[in-house]
Amino acid sequence: MSPRGATWYATHSEIGRVRDHNEDAVLAEPPLFVVADGLGGHEAGEVASSLAVATLRDHAPRRPDAKALARAVRAANREVIRAAREGIGRQGMGTTMTAAIVEGSRIAIAHVGDSRAYLLRDGTIRRLTEDHSMVADMVRRGTITEEESRYHPNRSVITRALGTDANMVADTYEVDAEPGDILLLASDGLTGMVEDPDIAAIVARTSDDLQVAAKALAEAANAAGGHDNISVVLARISGTPGKNSVAPAKKSASLPSGRTVLAVFGWLLAFALIVAGIGYATYRYAYSQAYLTAENGVIVAYRGVPGSFAGITLSWPLETTDIQVSELPMATGARIQETLRVGSAEEALALIEQYRSEVQTDTPLNPPVVPDPRSVPNQP
Repeated sequence: MSPRGATWYATHSEIGRVRDHNEDAVLAEPPLFVVADGLGGHEAGEVASSLAVATLRDHAPRRPDAKALARAVRAANREVIRAAREGIGRQGMGTTMTAAIVEGSRIAIAHVGDSRAYLLRDGTIRRLTEDHSMVADMVRRGTITEEESRYHPNRSVITRALGTDANMVADTYEVDAEPGDILLLASDGLTGMVEDPDIAAIVARTSDDLQVAAKALAEAANAAGGHDNISVVLARISGTPGKNSVAPAKKSASLPSGRTVLAVFGWLLAFALIVAGIGYATYRYAYSQAYLTAENGVIVAYRGVPGSFAGITLSWPLETTDIQVSELPMATGARIQETLRVGSAEEALALIEQYRSEVQTDTPLNPPVVPDPRSVPNQP
């Protein structure tokens, strides 16, 4: 299958060897590719994942626009929350979601939870997303190693999922791939059973036929125990490689003419104006943004963006609150610890008031994330 000659793809989703039903949902409707891993038990996880994927499909952009894709994920989140509130599925149901838009060599990704996106090239593998899970946070802090995380008793506790938080934000990524690269989206039924180097080896061995590769990955997960549902989406990146460059013939040296000097000056002036314009646009964009973070255990709001640009910090203090991050629901606190970006200073201040009200009334607006029932075989 080849949409616009840009991508060849394959999907595979199955129960595994322990579960009695499949809570995963996958979608491959180029340029959109999605894996969603439902949680909440029978008649809940599968409802959440299928609702989320259907809503995402209706709202997703048709070009690789990570921000637009993230907005579509938020729409899917609202739909899962609405469904649970109206008695569709169950209260507390949720789902992970890893979605990608592929066009030529450009890939835009929006990601929530512990499903993953990888890029494979010539037998090597690169993880594109970061897990939103308790053990992933511990690995990032250096508390445990990556190997220890695979067997940790809390490895199935996720800190972000669709359906658990009305203010959920998706991580976004934009990737420049190369012709022949393979994009892999997978639920943790694969990645929890098969280590990354083995995934790379399997795909390299079977990459001539991506459907064979997808089934081979599922077989490897089953051979390792098949403790969870296994879902895989593979997409081969194609496109037109750049033409070989040809060195120009050498010219004899000569003194530059007045016209040449003026042309050079004009180009330098144009370049300076472009740089100045980019700098101003960067400043304006940063000033229009805002984020919340944790400092000394309390929520602090900044106008701007985290980090720096060309060594220049593009953030300005907005408000230091008295709200203890430890008093917030675990999922909310984890997002703020990671730095929660919002669209404007007004949104940041509104969120602060919401969190302040939540702490004062001791009635959490967002239900806490509970251990993922996917880790318990044969969930009723």
